[in-house]
Amino acid sequence: MNRENFFRKYDKIIEQLGDEKPHLLLHSCCGPCSSSVIELLAKNFEVTVLWYNPNLWPETEFNKRLDTQKQLISCLDGDGIHAQLLELPWRSEDYFSRIKGLEREPEEGKRCLECFRVRLDETARIAAERGFDWFCTTLTVSSRKDAVAINAIGRQAEEKYGVRWLPSEFKKREGNHRSIILSEKYGLYRQEYCGCVFSMELGDKK
Repeated sequence: MNRENFFRKYDKIIEQLGDEKPHLLLHSCCGPCSSSVIELLAKNFEVTVLWYNPNLWPETEFNKRLDTQKQLISCLDGDGIHAQLLELPWRSEDYFSRIKGLEREPEEGKRCLECFRVRLDETARIAAERGFDWFCTTLTVSSRKDAVAINAIGRQAEEKYGVRWLPSEFKKREGNHRSIILSEKYGLYRQEYCGCVFSMELGDKK
């Protein structure tokens, strides 16, 4: 079975847009990951970054990563790349209630899929509620994240909330490498673990 080419799908959508710049709600998992993604998307969309990461632990880390997201948006703006920020407060109960019973799952297993799902569901819900044309996530820029699973979850949220999901595999076409370059350029804080309390205990590297 041939694997889906998400960037080919992305390219077809961009071609169909023409000169139009629709509004897109971009879920961001962190500043570094969002750097190359915002740079790419801003060429064809009016981008609003959604900061919704109830998985992050502890709250001090949540705030540190939020500050980094704000720093990135300010730096990009200085380079003529514009994005708005919509930030939601730390709601760790959203995460813990969804992964109950999966605490002992290994990293990159079922618990992580639920983590993706809770964030993309909320992104789609807000996108539909606020009249965005599209939604997507920075999660596919990471070499550690399963783009097939993330896109499947995105499509499920699209069906549930009636707002269009933008397929992606942002790690491709040097996207992951570009995020590293931009993070160094702007002096962004790069975290030492994925984000949740379980990855923190394992000392997981992003």
